[in-house]
Amino acid sequence: MVYCKKYFSPLGEITLNSDGEFLTALCFEDGKDYGRYIKSSEERELPIFEETVRWLDIYFSGKNPDFIPKYKRNDITPFRQEVIDEMIKIPYGTTVTYNDISKAIAQKRGLTKMSAQAVGGAVGWNPICIIIPCHRVVGTNGSLTGYGGGIINKMKLLELEGVDITKYYVPKKGTAL
Repeated sequence: MVYCKKYFSPLGEITLNSDGEFLTALCFEDGKDYGRYIKSSEERELPIFEETVRWLDIYFSGKNPDFIPKYKRNDITPFRQEVIDEMIKIPYGTTVTYNDISKAIAQKRGLTKMSAQAVGGAVGWNPICIIIPCHRVVGTNGSLTGYGGGIINKMKLLELEGVDITKYYVPKKGTAL
């Protein structure tokens, strides 16, 4: 069974999904990934939703939550998990590039290099936005590309965290728009 809860953030409505125990998706209602990850479901109050709402309330108050709600995906691959592990390490208020993540994974695997595009695909797969901070991943050239929650939301999340977004630019075309 899939359950849902609506959360009303300063950036708009966010929908949470759960299997009853774990958070399985968190998406902006107006984001392009909404239909991809949010499943029709029964609205219900659950402890995991209370925990996630507490996390979101802290985050949207401009603070860094000191915990991560329990989350799970059944369709995760080892590579996607490696990318998630790297994203979770990105400190609040900072950004890294897709290339930074690819270098970190290559080093762990004992490889000389790894595809930043493959990392981009795994980052783009992330069904739990904000908590798994894919909004903190940017292009090497300063592009604010690749955010399924919408480029405006990515910018606002980074600004909320105190990131100087003037050093970044919005691409004229691409998947993030």
